[in-house]
Formats: sequence, structure tokens, C-alpha cells
Amino acid sequence: MTTSKLTPIASQEKTKMNSNLLFFIIFCTSISICLADIGNLYDACPTNMTAKQTVFINGFPCKNFSRIIAPDFKTSKLNHAGDTDNFLRSSVNIVTAADFPGLNTLGLSIARTDLEVDGRVMPHSHPRASELFFLSKGVVLAGFIDTNNTLFQSFIKAGDVILFPRGLFHFCVNAGFEPVTAFSVLNSQNPGVVSISGAMLETNSELIDNITRRLISVPPSELKRISNTSLAKFSRIHTQ
Repeated sequence: MTTSKLTPIASQEKTKMNSNLLFFIIFCTSISICLADIGNLYDACPTNMTAKQTVFINGFPCKNFSRIIAPDFKTSKLNHAGDTDNFLRSSVNIVTAADFPGLNTLGLSIARTDLEVDGRVMPHSHPRASELFFLSKGVVLAGFIDTNNTLFQSFIKAGDVILFPRGLFHFCVNAGFEPVTAFSVLNSQNPGVVSISGAMLETNSELIDNITRRLISVPPSELKRISNTSLAKFSRIHTQ
């Protein structure tokens, strides 16, 4: 009776195959562990506003669960209009978990936008969030520019909602004859703001007016208060 023996090359291949199999098992196990409990482990985790943060984490420390109270889940920070006494005649107030404890770990922020007549919010983006923009009062022309350099813009009135996708530059202009009030929900605890006007432009009203006219492309019959001017460099313009 003969006993087969593995050649040195076959032995190396078998060892390599066993090593790959072991690595694959460890990898799959690690993935399973990482994917376990990706959601919240508690019903709520309100921000501990008094804790001194000595360790920096992706969020805020939670309150002791025995000290969570109903006011943690309510805010009045959007009750009043913001200060619109500026050259843009607008105000945007974003409320995050740093100001509204109940938002902590839920991946949400809220905001209020106020526009006086002729007010505008210049192009800006939120690198970590999409935004649902709900118009409570007035008429607004709002839009965003996608990565194909296409401009999407719509007239919205009280009760309408427009979506600004994550990371895309968007804007809004008061298109009516009365002040505008709008509320937003953003799907990030810290959405961030990147503003063209803040990063690249001087606070010059003539320059801001010129940029606004270039963003907007609507006939005077639809909106007499805004010049019929479009930005020729846009690949396409969709208006509703």
C-alpha cells in the first residue's frame, strides 16, 4: 500500500488556501460585528448640556437616562423671525443637537428661513445633509445646481415643499410682495454650510444683485419683480 505525499509546491498551495479561507472567515465575522446594531441602542439620547466634553466623539454626550424630561424634546428656537436687517434681507437659523437636546443621535437638524421683500439666500450647500424646505408663508423661487451644471428651479407657495439634495448648491429668492417664512428639516445632526458668498465674494450689494439675476431664468410675465436673466454657462435649465 502506497502513501501519497504532497509535493513542496502543492503543500504551499494548500497552506495558502487555508490562510485565505481563515482570512475570509475573519473578514466576514468582522463585517457582521460592524453591521450589528447600526441604529440607536436607546429610545432617545438627549444631549447633556452641562457635561464637560473631555473626549471628542461623533456627537454629544448623553444625559443620564433617569434625568431625561419632556422639555428635552421641545424647542421654541424657531418661534420668532430672525434678523433680516442686512444687505441680503434674509436670515437662516439652524438648530442642531447642540441647541435642541432631543435631536442628539437621531441624525436630524431643523432650520428657519426668513426673507424680507427682495430678500434672498445666496447659493450654499450642506456637505452632510439633504434638506426638505417647507414654505409656510409667501412665494419663493428656489432651486439647486447639480453636478452636470444643470439648474433646477421652481416657484413654490405656502404649503409647498422643495428638496435640496445633499452637497448641491441651492438658493431661494423672495418672489412675492410680502415677507417669507420657511422651515427646513435636514438629515444630519451637523449638516454644515458651505457658502459661495461667504467664501469667495465680498459683501457688495451690486455684486450680489448681479449673481441673483444670473441665477434666475424666468420670463417677466411670470415674475415681474425679477429680471429675465439667465446664466449662459448652465448646461440646462429646468423651471417649473
